[in-house]
Amino acid sequence: MKIIFTSEKIFEETLQRITQRGRVFEEAIWTAVKTIVNDVALRGNAALFEYTQKFDQCDLRTNGIEVSGRELDQAISKVTPKDMDILALAAGRIEAFHRKQEVTSWISSDENGIELGQRVLPLERIGIYAPGGLAVYPSTVLMAAIPAKIAGVAEIILVSPAKQGGLNPLIAAAAKLSGVTRIFKIGGAQAIAALAYGTESVPKVDKIVGPGNAYVTAAKKMVYGIVAIDMIAGPSEVLIIADGTADASFAAADLIAQAEHDEMASAILLTPDEKFARQVISEVNAQLVLLPKKSIAVSALESFGAVIVTKDFDEAVTIANRFAPEHLELLVDQPKQLLDRIRHAGAAFLGNFTPEAIGDYMAGPNHILPTGGTARFSSPLGVYDFVKRTSIVSFSEAALGTYGRQAARFAGMEGLEGHGHSISIRLSGKKP
Repeated sequence: MKIIFTSEKIFEETLQRITQRGRVFEEAIWTAVKTIVNDVALRGNAALFEYTQKFDQCDLRTNGIEVSGRELDQAISKVTPKDMDILALAAGRIEAFHRKQEVTSWISSDENGIELGQRVLPLERIGIYAPGGLAVYPSTVLMAAIPAKIAGVAEIILVSPAKQGGLNPLIAAAAKLSGVTRIFKIGGAQAIAALAYGTESVPKVDKIVGPGNAYVTAAKKMVYGIVAIDMIAGPSEVLIIADGTADASFAAADLIAQAEHDEMASAILLTPDEKFARQVISEVNAQLVLLPKKSIAVSALESFGAVIVTKDFDEAVTIANRFAPEHLELLVDQPKQLLDRIRHAGAAFLGNFTPEAIGDYMAGPNHILPTGGTARFSSPLGVYDFVKRTSIVSFSEAALGTYGRQAARFAGMEGLEGHGHSISIRLSGKKP
């Protein structure tokens, strides 16, 4: 990693390269995903089984597409008691946080005989995608399923690729702890298509949530409108604002932690302290030597990492809001004061002892977050993502008399005479 000053031309070039990464799907990916999605939509299980055999080397006809209770128990039995305790602790903290997000129905009335309200109901069936390729993420299963369960979703379906026919034990344990009702041994774009359109074995869902690779993400974007989705998730990212009072080794470790996700991950440090910036780079180089996934982290840091020296804190805040990061770390002396100036971030981590990684596993708030600048208009996954709202309207005859003529005239202003007539016929008490 090299130091970049905001006064240099390379600063804008670097920021553009980082913010634009992963936004446009390669034509080859889009074409391949379109073929898979359309095929599964048309041929159902036959296509789904073929793609699962091709990409995951799993014969669903022999091994079965749905995880049985016995298979689930067998997989869970492979999880050590210590690991199970950690999963349970995380699940409890995630549930406690998301309980505070519950949304309730309400109705109000006035003396004119008008009742207005909002009815909140859970979605009936949702699908969760859990990756099973280079890495597995039981934490994501917890983060997706627990809010859905709190919302009251009746059927929570999990899809995850089962390499050589076996479900990952940690995924199985997380599913059991979080209230997943059914699990299917499928992954990739074909799993997204199956959830969106339904097959002979996989029921159609109302919403699909959870991250995946570029093929999964493209498939989610393609089926949006047939079903709801949580977000178009791009490569993960962290942006750190530091004032030089933090330990440089902490900042370096947090940059590396993000970079080890994959080669498209982004890790940025903003600081007005050049000396601190150089200390962080030195620490990054020292810590990388000890990292098992060094090659991935090095590639990510070289391509999409940056240590940027700003003129002052005002400029650092401006850049951070422009970037709208998925994860924002404030390694400063007074993080709460600085937070007041931040407009756009998926999640904010305050102070020297709040690494982003604690939010991935044990803090409680959701780690399924908006990426690629979408924190400007999107929020973390939550209970509110698994409910829908219906408006309730009830007018008495007197109430319609109070507002009906104005409403009928409004309809006329828009040239919709039939709308106006449906109101005025009630006011006149006469049939046409």
